[in-house]
Amino acid sequence: MRIDLHTHSSVSDGTETPAELLATARAAGLDVVALTDHDTTAGWSLAEASRPAGLTVVPGMELSCRWFPSDQPPISVHLLAYLFDPTHAGFAAERGRLRQERLERGARIVGALAADGYPVVWEQIVERSAGGVVGRPHVARALVEAGAVESVDEAFVTLLHHHSPYYVAKVDTDVREGIALVRAAGGVPVFAHGLATKRGRVVGDDAIAGMAEAGLLGLEVDHPDHAPHERAHLRGLAEDLGLIVTGSSDYHGRNKQTPIGACTTDADQFEALLAAGIGSEAYRD
Repeated sequence: MRIDLHTHSSVSDGTETPAELLATARAAGLDVVALTDHDTTAGWSLAEASRPAGLTVVPGMELSCRWFPSDQPPISVHLLAYLFDPTHAGFAAERGRLRQERLERGARIVGALAADGYPVVWEQIVERSAGGVVGRPHVARALVEAGAVESVDEAFVTLLHHHSPYYVAKVDTDVREGIALVRAAGGVPVFAHGLATKRGRVVGDDAIAGMAEAGLLGLEVDHPDHAPHERAHLRGLAEDLGLIVTGSSDYHGRNKQTPIGACTTDADQFEALLAAGIGSEAYRD
């Protein structure tokens, strides 16, 4: 089986609709794909309605979180959540808060860019998102379309990176709280791309052990942003902590160069994930 447990549609910061994403997954020979848009479940019903025959779709989400070290500034971390109950009141409220944070942050970023002469208009960016979660990739694509940069990657390197004067932080969920919410909603929390050093600061093994103590159930080990030695280290850590090991592409359509199915999850680990998720079910034949 070919199993990719981390993809994004146009409901958040991918470029393909959920239906297009699932067609891409099937054409690439995947047997299982998870839809994990940022801070929203809005694509779940669309994915269920458009699922190609023979493709299993796992409803999920990527939650924006922070790890708070005792002696350092907070570190941005992402939590993949699978098979949770989307109607759980506490988790639904936190997702709504995060989406509002993203909107306010995006408006501030675009306002600062526009004030310095960059031809971007917030209302147009929101309109093009078609009601989805608006993030920095939407701003990046607007900069590309306006001719201010040549690519989404260039926009992030030059204007939207963490040390840019245009960067605006958002108030993300404490990852321990996020783990608790996912578990309370019957879901499976998995720490996403935990050693992706090319993205910035990463947490140490002590933090991952702390997440496991808080109820973390899995580690995303095989990811395009993990070097071979980082994958080996995470795999050993997952074994030590008794965590499920996942692999995925983190596919974003045209917003990233990585093809769907670039990294995959072993079938036995997928079965363990399915067994642990009791809040919702995978869509399958």
